[in-house]
Amino acid sequence: MHKRVTIITISLVAVLFAAALSCAKPTQTVMVPMRDGVKLATNVYLPDGKGPWPAILFRTPYGKGAAERRARPANQRGYAFVSQDIRGRFGSEGVDYPVFGHDGWGEHQDGYDTVEWTAAQKWCNGKVATVGASANGITQNMMAPSRPPHLVCQYVAVAFSSMYRQAAYQGGAFRKSLLEGWLRMNRFDPENLKEMRAHPDYDDFCRQFDPELVAHRVNVPIMFVGGWYDIFNAGTINSFMSIQKRGDKAARGKCRLVMGPYGHGFSEDLVFPNAAAPRAANPINWFDIWMKNNGKGIDQIPVVQYFVMGDPGDPNTTGNVWKTADDWPVRAKIRPFYFNANGALRSRPPKEADATLSYEYDPNDPVPTVGGANLIITRGPKDQRPVEDRPDVLLFISKKLKNPVEITGTVKVKLWASSTATDTDFTAKLCDVYPDGRSMIVLDGIIRARHRDSVKKSELMEPGKIYEFEIDLWSTSLVFSPGHRVRVAISSSNSPRFEPNPNTGKPSGMDDETRVTTNTIYLDARRPSHILLPVAAR
Repeated sequence: MHKRVTIITISLVAVLFAAALSCAKPTQTVMVPMRDGVKLATNVYLPDGKGPWPAILFRTPYGKGAAERRARPANQRGYAFVSQDIRGRFGSEGVDYPVFGHDGWGEHQDGYDTVEWTAAQKWCNGKVATVGASANGITQNMMAPSRPPHLVCQYVAVAFSSMYRQAAYQGGAFRKSLLEGWLRMNRFDPENLKEMRAHPDYDDFCRQFDPELVAHRVNVPIMFVGGWYDIFNAGTINSFMSIQKRGDKAARGKCRLVMGPYGHGFSEDLVFPNAAAPRAANPINWFDIWMKNNGKGIDQIPVVQYFVMGDPGDPNTTGNVWKTADDWPVRAKIRPFYFNANGALRSRPPKEADATLSYEYDPNDPVPTVGGANLIITRGPKDQRPVEDRPDVLLFISKKLKNPVEITGTVKVKLWASSTATDTDFTAKLCDVYPDGRSMIVLDGIIRARHRDSVKKSELMEPGKIYEFEIDLWSTSLVFSPGHRVRVAISSSNSPRFEPNPNTGKPSGMDDETRVTTNTIYLDARRPSHILLPVAAR
């Protein structure tokens, strides 16, 4: 979503487009009227020769000229290409508040209006597709439920399916670096940040940015492309699953999913071999199937293509390969691995009658973020050792593995915990510990205690009372090689990835008041805190 990083991420789509090094020049620039009279700046790139042609639409908050490298290869394949500044951005009229708020299925439907304007032009044959990654994918997810009659298909990469759950308040905790950083660095109207701050609970305001709620209205086939280290990992998977299973007739069963070892930008700490996206993920090929061949060829594209990561230095790893599946999630056995008071991670539940570990969490001295699914700050599979020896981090580690273990699917942590505060956070990280000691992050997650039962309302804790928490770490696909170990880190902060909980009972960011709290994790037979790993069938 941050402009510079997004360009890097969109380079994935550019590569899939086989983009030419030279940029196309727009055939015309038009101010396209929306239903309320606001006009949006739009570049049109036409192929040589006589039309009409099918058209590919790209809608962006980063400047319509960003699409020039994609226009030429699209033109060469016989497509008109249309690039548009969304409302309130660059050359377009209107205001950019609320961001993406005019792109959906509500009162303003700028995406719908632009698709229908495009289809009505003399140079268009009436068939329109959309393409884009990150924010340019979000505009598509928001627009799809509005059902433009001339929309034929979409290609959506690394985009959220719920603003609240994936971009603003993951696990109920404010994604400070992502949302605050992106809005400010791209100079959006400050009201956007104020508005998101004003809705720490999932309410009617948040529902208007949640396309999952209206997945049943989507009526076109969509290819979704995402990454295991991407900021919208869950958004890509949730979009695919909801539309593939609940979409309308023209979408249901006709969507495709590609998940690779990608982040929202580059990371050099682990470079996985064979990671290039499969040919079947090429957007122009996807458009040819639906725009030129009426769906012929769709059966040749696997429903799901996913990359299984592995130790890049292990020549014998069974990872670092692409696999296919007919559905998601793939078949796996959900296995619990239990946290023990001595720091062990074991497959058998503890037998102790009473076992706990406690730590003090100080909001003014949070655990620093090191890698993970980030945008502006450090991202990707980073070594966690610099933050693992803190007194407010509990570590649980397995024995060295004798055989390879593949996990593919959603990872969750179940905690029994208490606090001396009325509200606090609990965080979890899953790490792959290499033989040389590197502790490489695979996934992480968080739960804000006030949202332990529901994000729709806040419910404070009773100090000292034991509660059960579930932390969703999202999804991955990885082979732990022999000689590696599995590590889980439990704490209460990961900043600035998530804004530290002040422990006062107030939502974070309201004021400067903070309190130090003692948080306790329970590790006994009655309250066996553990991680749930989706161990793939062998």
